[in-house]
Amino acid sequence: MAEPLLEFRDVRAGYGEAVVLDGVSFALPVGGSLAVLGRNGVGKTTLLLTAMGFVPLMRGAVLFGGRDISRLPPHKRALLGLGWVPQEREIFPSLSVEENLTVTARPGRWGLDALYGLFPRLRERRGNMGNQLSGGEQQMLAIARTLSTNPSLLLLDEPLEGLAPIIVEELTAAIRRMATDEGIALLLVEQHAQIALGLTSAAIVLERGVVAHRAASAALMSDDAALDRYLGLKLG
Repeated sequence: MAEPLLEFRDVRAGYGEAVVLDGVSFALPVGGSLAVLGRNGVGKTTLLLTAMGFVPLMRGAVLFGGRDISRLPPHKRALLGLGWVPQEREIFPSLSVEENLTVTARPGRWGLDALYGLFPRLRERRGNMGNQLSGGEQQMLAIARTLSTNPSLLLLDEPLEGLAPIIVEELTAAIRRMATDEGIALLLVEQHAQIALGLTSAAIVLERGVVAHRAASAALMSDDAALDRYLGLKLG
């Protein structure tokens, strides 16, 4: 059996003495996609921050490509192929779109042409400064800038939050293409459960810092009882 790309083994993590994740375990295969769902405040963003090394482990291990990276700092994890798109986007506001995409670029599939092919709006705005973009365009730029580092795993934290429906459609199509056609592994935190489940092959639901439910995304999408119990919603 092939090594998982990313694996959490009995991870306990948090801030100071506050435990946010407690005994979290999951494995994401190479090219796989996992939705991380749950109500507000259950530890979803902390899970991504723990994967990137911003939150220290109290117990357990984080492995990437079979290698224990639990003690590696975030920049070294990025060099190994973890690409993080934070909720705050954190683009460079005083650089142009094209400068944002080239300043951290590394050789690989995702050069400028490929990035502009994925996000045509960015090609149209390539001379605009980051702070001249709409919120949706900034989100596209944040994802594209992370892709420019040519990661093997993309960590997306609420990429659709607060965006207009047409932008949500464009971003959803781009994320689906990355996962389906380009083989990039995804770890997706998203409040839009129906969209998240449609973009991923598997899902976990966090509740009070533990994995309360895990299932294939398609199975969870049709499980009204689980969706109502853990997320307070029904899809249909």
